[in-house]
Amino acid sequence: MKTLQAGRRGAAGPRTAAGMRPYLPVAFLARLADEGMAVAVVTLALHRTGSAALGAYVLMAWMAPHVLAAPLAGAIAARASSPRLLYGAGLGCLGAAIAALAATVGTAPAPVTFAIALAGGCLGPLVTGALSGLIGLLTPPGPVRDRAYALDAAVYNAASVAGPGAAALLTLYSPALAVLLLAAAALAAAGLATALLPGTRPHGTHPGPGAGVGPQPRRTASTRRAALVAGPVVVWRVRELRAITGATCLAFLGIGGLTTTAVLLGGGGALMTAFAVGALAGSLAVARYRPGLPAPRLAEAALLGLGLALAGAAAVALVPSPGPWLLLPFFTVAGLCDGVVLTATLRVRSDHAPAGTRPQVFAVGAGLKISAAACGAGLAGLFAARPAPLLLLAIAALQLMSAPLHVLLGASGRTGMLPGRPGRTGTDVGR
Repeated sequence: MKTLQAGRRGAAGPRTAAGMRPYLPVAFLARLADEGMAVAVVTLALHRTGSAALGAYVLMAWMAPHVLAAPLAGAIAARASSPRLLYGAGLGCLGAAIAALAATVGTAPAPVTFAIALAGGCLGPLVTGALSGLIGLLTPPGPVRDRAYALDAAVYNAASVAGPGAAALLTLYSPALAVLLLAAAALAAAGLATALLPGTRPHGTHPGPGAGVGPQPRRTASTRRAALVAGPVVVWRVRELRAITGATCLAFLGIGGLTTTAVLLGGGGALMTAFAVGALAGSLAVARYRPGLPAPRLAEAALLGLGLALAGAAAVALVPSPGPWLLLPFFTVAGLCDGVVLTATLRVRSDHAPAGTRPQVFAVGAGLKISAAACGAGLAGLFAARPAPLLLLAIAALQLMSAPLHVLLGASGRTGMLPGRPGRTGTDVGR
């Protein structure tokens, strides 16, 4: 028995904290390109056409496929035998799509530009949720994996700071160059993925339910369809996943309108930078101090804190001519809570995704959140004529409602413990 256990430990050697070293630069560069292209493309459209409308439509085309492409991206990631090949090719295509937008926005017929944006947007779930699902292959369960997800959340938030910031600075010189450099970041991520990520799945992991155990069944059309819908089905049927997905989608319906609202408050760039810096600090704090709260309870507390911080900002904004600088502390605290929410969300998905479905679950969850944020951005534009403090108050109310929604949908607080109590594995879910 001891020999068997020693063999298992030896086989799992690569799945340690060291496995995150090649992952983090790949994830950062990929998300840097994805986060920064929004600012760069809109600015490029404004520079070439004199109107930001084309840029807004291009962004809509980029985000629209996320919710539909997420199940497919997750299924492909779950079945892929070589993460190196999958993510290298996917990130390379993402970089090519961004580069094509640099050449076509404002110069080619609009349908051509939209088609390129739709194609590039289909790769979005691979950069967000499906890439996070790779952590389960690189780290063992327990505190090491919990810290890895906190670091992944920090990478998300660091990219959300650096991407738009770098794009804004570069567009002062040349918007087209800014888009091309972001495309180069995605291509660099593809190169690093090809060079550094595992060429095969680590021993003890498998690309799908039943894989790696005895003879593999012949894949039929019905099994392919089942693999394609596995992510949405699991997210709906597993109550913890359903709860965190529903709550974060409601929250992101508000967060999607936060940028527009911050601009209307008179300090868009500064306020959103404070929010992003706070989010980075929140995710790094969870990685450093590893709070002992179960992940669902941590998410609920952070959602309440996020809502209260934004409500406080709305109250201050109601004061005649307060100046946007007075809102900076509130946006920083709100961002800090948002970083904690993201970390807790990643942990819940990892704890409760059944074996072989983790990439689908991550991709579907991320796709739904991005789609909710897109709807929120549209609603903010629709009500842009309303007083900005009231818009901010509505966003805060959505955050405050998302916490009880999480409780109502039935999330359990018995898993996701830090440290040393990783909770149930995916095979325990649903029993």
